Amino acid sequence: MPAPESSNRLSSQVTVKTVFTVCFTVLAVTALVYFLLKTTVSLVLTLGAVMVAIALNHAVEVLTRRGLRRSLAIAAVVIGVLAVGVGLGFLLIPPAVSQGRALVAEAPSLWEKLQQTRFFLALNARFDVQEQLRQGSQTATGAISPVLSAIGGALSVLGGLVTLLFLTIFVLIFGPDLKTALLAELSPDSRERYQRIVASIYRSVGGYLQGLLGICTINVALTTVFLAIIRMPFFLPLAILSGTSSLIPYAGPLVVGLMITLLALITGGLWKAVATAIYFVLYGQLEGNILGPLVYRRTAHVNPLVTLLAILFLAEFMGIAGAIIAVPIAAAAQIVVRELLTLRTERLAQETPGEGAPPGAGKVDEKP
Repeated sequence: MPAPESSNRLSSQVTVKTVFTVCFTVLAVTALVYFLLKTTVSLVLTLGAVMVAIALNHAVEVLTRRGLRRSLAIAAVVIGVLAVGVGLGFLLIPPAVSQGRALVAEAPSLWEKLQQTRFFLALNARFDVQEQLRQGSQTATGAISPVLSAIGGALSVLGGLVTLLFLTIFVLIFGPDLKTALLAELSPDSRERYQRIVASIYRSVGGYLQGLLGICTINVALTTVFLAIIRMPFFLPLAILSGTSSLIPYAGPLVVGLMITLLALITGGLWKAVATAIYFVLYGQLEGNILGPLVYRRTAHVNPLVTLLAILFLAEFMGIAGAIIAVPIAAAAQIVVRELLTLRTERLAQETPGEGAPPGAGKVDEKP
């Protein structure tokens, strides 16, 4: 009878091996998630090193195409980047530090001025802001240990940068060989597909990082000129802060622009705040409609909604570093998903005959 045979066949599909495989997969995924949650700093450093290495590798390839050995090209690019960074540091860090110290010294007086503005008085009348801040300050009276830990964290930034530098150099030196070795382990049928995926991710992430560096530079330059023209105090650290905010697309410039506008209202009055707000609105249009599409759409090919969602979730997972690397990760994930969907479509097309094929076109004649 056909019914008992089909039921036995279905019951025999669930074997002990299948159960163990499913349980092992669940445990492996759980262990991987737990491992990632416990190693977020190392994960951020590794992803940052890979991204920086991809950006620098374009310059390395330019030098190698001109006949320079890859090791010498890597050394030349790394030394050049360090020289530019040190030079800009000597030019920008001393005035930025002095203006930053002045900003910290004048913070209490700026806070007093903010409390006297009509905007703050309206907020205080509706939401009782002063009482809420007073309660928050009372709960933070024993916050000496967090402050000390924050100072220790600031001191460890230098160690993180050194680690990032060495990781980047190692990725530049040993990354291509590792990629070639991993691709060599694949079957010839799938090797071409994975090579195409890696090449697409390399072009997308590299173009995105190079364009993002240009956007940050333009932001710093234009904001410095504008704030210097309106004689905004502490203009250099504020301009650097505005430039680094472009590392977080869409959300970063908006938040920093509002903060600088509020500071302009405190230090310079209403008209200076209006001028600052107009500038950041105009620059937002420039970055959002001209500079951003050139980078985010033509290189990363990521939808703005996907970009915002990636920033939201990765910022919750990794903090500011997660928001910075959100767009490259979203671009890489989009490329992988697209290739998987293409592979699935090709397999379905191979398994089912075409619509226009005559009856029996997909069958093989059987000889008696």
